[in-house]
Amino acid sequence: MALKLSRTEQYVISVSLTLLACFASYLFIDIIGYRIVALILLLVVSISAILFDIFPVLLTALLSAIILNFLFIPPTFTFNIDSAEDILLFLMYFAIALINTVLTFKIRQFERKRRDEEEKGKTIELYNTLLNSLSHELRTPISTIIGAIDTIADQNTKLSEINKFELYKEIEIAGYRLNRQVENLLSMSRLEAGTIKPSYDWWDINEIVFTVLKENIADASDHTILFEPNDSLPLIKIDGGFLEMILHNLVHNAIQHTPKNTTIIIAVDWSTIELLISVSDNGPGFPKAQMDLVFDKFYKLNSTVTGGTGLGLSIVKGFTEALNGKIILRNLKCTGASFTVKIPVEISDIHYFDNE
Repeated sequence: MALKLSRTEQYVISVSLTLLACFASYLFIDIIGYRIVALILLLVVSISAILFDIFPVLLTALLSAIILNFLFIPPTFTFNIDSAEDILLFLMYFAIALINTVLTFKIRQFERKRRDEEEKGKTIELYNTLLNSLSHELRTPISTIIGAIDTIADQNTKLSEINKFELYKEIEIAGYRLNRQVENLLSMSRLEAGTIKPSYDWWDINEIVFTVLKENIADASDHTILFEPNDSLPLIKIDGGFLEMILHNLVHNAIQHTPKNTTIIIAVDWSTIELLISVSDNGPGFPKAQMDLVFDKFYKLNSTVTGGTGLGLSIVKGFTEALNGKIILRNLKCTGASFTVKIPVEISDIHYFDNE
């Protein structure tokens, strides 16, 4: 694979390598002989062909051939070659150097084309996966909203206030689900573009957790979510929006991919330099062979239920790393899995804020 250097840099380096090899060979010419020098220079041309573009390598081949003739092949310090054997040596050297250059360039060009095709295929596959997931994830809430609105707007249907309230509630829940998918897509695009920049402020972590619980209450009707707020928890300097996005996706992932009646536990701890948040459950856990893949974009376990875009955990990882933190996944001893987020933070002086 060619180095990512400018054309000028490639010319300078390739010529320098050639001159260095010639100088070293000239010092030991009485020991190694000029035929070995030809092999050494051919090796330099081969190395240049692996590293650089074709034109710097062609220059290397031409320059090395000229130097080989002038300095090493008798009679030296002339461009004459007396013996037929040395003429054949010179011609063979120059031909092999050129063939080596062209073949190496063609091979690298073929590999680059194949790599581009593979990357294109993977990209198409990823986006097909995304579109297939979105077709399900978006169609369901959209259908719910359209159906509810049609029922409410139907003049021939007499609805009680309770029925209307239930339909409005369905529209609200479906709207939240649509909004969540859009937020995930926007978050992933920001992560890929590298525009994620945290904005730090003092936050009550208990409040952020309660906000996340409220956002997931509709989806968690068949699950139990436990969280014991710690009144002694100090204010933490962090990007509250980032942390909310991390927690939201962890909780939603646990809800979506664990059986009914699963218990999800959120725990918050801290030290003088670090915030620790864990989201654990008593579900089936993760297959060991797939634990290293769960944070990959669009990746979904084969055993998971239908639905989901496979973006949630990759977004969690991206936002955690944007806060200079790390996330650890482990299976629990009995059953279930635990995600632990560790983020370096600044801890407030509780008494100072109390006095304020």
